[in-house]
Amino acid sequence: MAVRQRVRGRPPCADRSRMKSQPLIRRLAWALAGLRECWRSEGSFRLQVLGAAAGLALLAWLRPAPLWWGLLALAAALTLASELFNSAIERLADRLHPERHPDIGAVKDMAAGAVFMLVLAGLAVAALAVASVT
Repeated sequence: MAVRQRVRGRPPCADRSRMKSQPLIRRLAWALAGLRECWRSEGSFRLQVLGAAAGLALLAWLRPAPLWWGLLALAAALTLASELFNSAIERLADRLHPERHPDIGAVKDMAAGAVFMLVLAGLAVAALAVASVT
């Protein structure tokens, strides 16, 4: 195996030009692989997908103004995206530093707190959508 040389101070693994020049379809495949992995390994992500589906079903039943559909879809997408970031941070931290460390624990807690805030925002949007119809 050849030893890779440092390029302009970057570590050997930082060959960004080859990653960015990949076709869009390949980059989309990587994104879908990330979604599949999160679905496979994270119960929280599956639960949040179920919650998003329940919220959309509630809107289908209530038939509120289109604004509420957009707000709930945005809240659901932000919640799921934040859970993807949270899961990535947790996995990376566990891989790089498997021992318990208070700073890593704080980072994980903050990422989980961000997800929680977006879940609360989504619940508030759903409650307001219900209130707007009744």
